[in-house]
Amino acid sequence: MKKNRVTITDIARELNISPSTVSRALKDHPALKRETKDAVKALAEKWDYQPNLLALSLLNRKSNTIGVIVPEITSHFFSAIITGIQDVVGKSDYNIMICLSNESYEEELILVKKLLNMQIDGVLVSPSSETDDFDHFRKLQKNGIPVVVFDRDCPGLEADKVLVDDYSGAFQAVEYLIDRGCKNIAHLGGPLNLSTTGHRLNGYLDALRKNNMPIRREHIVHVPGFSHKDGIKPAKKLFQLDNPPDAIFAMNDNIAISAMHVAKKMGLKIPEEISILGFDDEPHSSFFTPTLSTVWQPVYSIGMLSARILLSHLKNKDNQLKFRKEIFKPELVIRNSSK
Repeated sequence: MKKNRVTITDIARELNISPSTVSRALKDHPALKRETKDAVKALAEKWDYQPNLLALSLLNRKSNTIGVIVPEITSHFFSAIITGIQDVVGKSDYNIMICLSNESYEEELILVKKLLNMQIDGVLVSPSSETDDFDHFRKLQKNGIPVVVFDRDCPGLEADKVLVDDYSGAFQAVEYLIDRGCKNIAHLGGPLNLSTTGHRLNGYLDALRKNNMPIRREHIVHVPGFSHKDGIKPAKKLFQLDNPPDAIFAMNDNIAISAMHVAKKMGLKIPEEISILGFDDEPHSSFFTPTLSTVWQPVYSIGMLSARILLSHLKNKDNQLKFRKEIFKPELVIRNSSK
């Protein structure tokens, strides 16, 4: 048999019928005789015929593919979201294509352009930490491609959004530290462009204000990224202050663990001399010594709901659905790194 990919034309030639008849037989067209359909399907199975999805997408102007743009994939956070997306999309007629922006606005622009050229059907996106202009997402929408934004907000962009109440999570975390007697609470914040950074910073500030605690600007230090190494220098900066903190609320668990590492290197006891609290509840957070107190958010559910909303648009293209904004509530998880 041919070493090249089997086509409908190959099957048609072998059975001495037209390619259109083969196509209809594979779709179980009711107008064809049962013996014709059985012969076509049997030969297709014998020769391991696989439909050319690219050709079908060009013909139907529909790729049956959903693009998922994420900043990275190595953390539990985004891998869990992608799992939630796949568990929903996998039960539909659509496939997913995962695209990494690597926290780069320029790479994100290139990815959107490629998805447009591929005639993608819909896009799920968590924007990069550099992204503060959303015209490339509007371009998708202008081309009839629905967009659902998840985790990181795109202020001013009219689209479906699935987010977490970062403000509430941060407020709970800082108020908990205050209730446990912490007097000088510092914040290791995220990159300034991100909506999550602003919401968590505001939660931190409002918790201090509500409890009449001093706000010291030197106690607020922003990290350049989200990996363990990104938190080392900012944490050292806090501990080397003339008035060092007795507690740190960190942007995420990786940064909190960086602060724990620096504190131990400097001989500080956790939580007796310094309480540390993170955000995300990554699985590894409960395996450090001491175990990390943190803020849990339902990342798997974020992925599932985002996918369901996008599929609802794809199934109801004739009836324009209103944009949805769904916000999940986070929960405080207390372990041993805080008083």
